[in-house]
Amino acid sequence: MKFETKCIHGSGKRYDDTGAVSVPIFQTATFLHKGVGQSTGYDYSRLQNPTRESLEDTVAQLENGSAALAFATGMAAIATLMELFEPGSHIVASDDLYGGTHRLFEHVSNKNGIDVTLVDSTDIACLEAAIRPDTKAVYLETPSNPMMHVTDLRAVAQITRERGLLCIVDNTFLTPLYQRPLDLGADVVIHSGTKFLGGHNDTLAGLLVVRDTTLAERLRFLHKTTGACLAPFDSWLILRGIKTLGVRMARQQETAMQIAGYLKAHPAVDAVYYPGLKEHPGYDISCVQTTGFGSMLSFTVRDGAAARQVLERISLIGFAESLGGVETLMTYPMLQTHADIPEARRLAKGIDDRLLRLSVGLEASEDLIEDLDHALGGHE
Repeated sequence: MKFETKCIHGSGKRYDDTGAVSVPIFQTATFLHKGVGQSTGYDYSRLQNPTRESLEDTVAQLENGSAALAFATGMAAIATLMELFEPGSHIVASDDLYGGTHRLFEHVSNKNGIDVTLVDSTDIACLEAAIRPDTKAVYLETPSNPMMHVTDLRAVAQITRERGLLCIVDNTFLTPLYQRPLDLGADVVIHSGTKFLGGHNDTLAGLLVVRDTTLAERLRFLHKTTGACLAPFDSWLILRGIKTLGVRMARQQETAMQIAGYLKAHPAVDAVYYPGLKEHPGYDISCVQTTGFGSMLSFTVRDGAAARQVLERISLIGFAESLGGVETLMTYPMLQTHADIPEARRLAKGIDDRLLRLSVGLEASEDLIEDLDHALGGHE
């Protein structure tokens, strides 16, 4: 069955006998027992709910995983995943990550006795050199947020497999439409379902997908114990969004490629970071490990004043956090998504007052380019 068909039909499981085409929203906290020791398979919605189960089964199928677990937010998914590790554990992570993940590692994981070493994961030798006897996992984003670095997943997965480590990949930017980390050897895939899976900027969600059934059961125990599960209505919204994932992302990528080309040629733009450009350092790896480049890009202008001018002049494009929705959004990472990262570390990665991040939506490319042209001051 093709990917787009799986998006629409999901697991194919029916949860009632009404013939409803859309999976019903089982808006209930608890379920009746038929008798002592008897269960319908559903007892309490924190443990499982049919609407959430349908979403989890669908995402597991799309990622070719054995199981998926849906959480209230992407950060709730990551925080629960970190409960796998005991105090004294060490994790090697990409040094270009979403700021919320940095914040979790720095202020929560570290407090809990988990040591995280940040490395340039595009440098495989550097990553391998950072592994210690107490290392338990390697944590990656590829493409990374916001600098769009691309890591060779097969190479990293081979290292983690040989050393008995977990390979964890945040696949939010590309989704299983364009990248399937489990097929490349990863053990755990993370999604902020808020983004492309939901696709409409109208709900929050997070997902973990795993290959190994034993690991799935460990995470399921943590899921029900910590309680950060996704509510039935939000599960239904993400399911609805997934139905159009293929057509949305194909159009968004097409427009992103046009915008990247436009920005690259604009005299007010110093650099464009988009894996679909042939000059991007990760282009060749992307061509091997992904089937598309997505619709996320970042670019720099000459200085902070120029960046603020762009943000103040855009009108069709929204100045807002988040990404992956039908509306095109521009983010100022220095003050928004990555504001909590220490300045020296942030600047070393190129996240300065000149950097802007763009999530390309479904508007006509001509309208978006016209808006950018106005914001950048044309070709003066």
